[in-house]
Amino acid sequence: MSEIAIIGAGPAGGSAALFAAKAGKQTLLIDSDQSMTKKAWLENHYGVPEITGPNLVETGIQQAKKFGAEYVQAKVTDIVKSEDGFTIATEAGASYQAKHVIIASGVFLDFAEKSGLQTKPGTEPRIKSILDVDAQGRTNVEGIWAAGTCAGVSVHTIITAGDGAKVAINVISELNGARYVDHDLLK
Repeated sequence: MSEIAIIGAGPAGGSAALFAAKAGKQTLLIDSDQSMTKKAWLENHYGVPEITGPNLVETGIQQAKKFGAEYVQAKVTDIVKSEDGFTIATEAGASYQAKHVIIASGVFLDFAEKSGLQTKPGTEPRIKSILDVDAQGRTNVEGIWAAGTCAGVSVHTIITAGDGAKVAINVISELNGARYVDHDLLK
């Protein structure tokens, strides 16, 4: 069983997976390979002069894997609460268990709505609905969090990546029982 499963490997999900794995949490990153970032050309992502969306997503996945995250390409169809966490079902019939779930699925919310998560109208252009979350990223189901575009954050990659990191820090802090901070120093 993973401590944290992240659904979606775009900038929000990849960033959440990177922070979770680097914090030593058993991390599972599940992605359907449908991220809208895969269609992007970026010249406004801080620290990167220019990059294609596919390269940005792949870089995020590789960073998370470097710190031990497991990556699975699959389309999530349902999340079911169990006694000790959640079971995440996929279209291919595989299922995964996790204590906490971070949804970072961009515009794809069918499985989330099916799982009982509350939504509300989106505020970004072309974003029909978003998950109803509090300022920390918590949804109405204890143990399920949301980050990025699906949580109402602007679709810009730099903003969704930051939101993914923020939500991951909040989950890690809850698991640790104390505020988690990750600062590396120059060697």
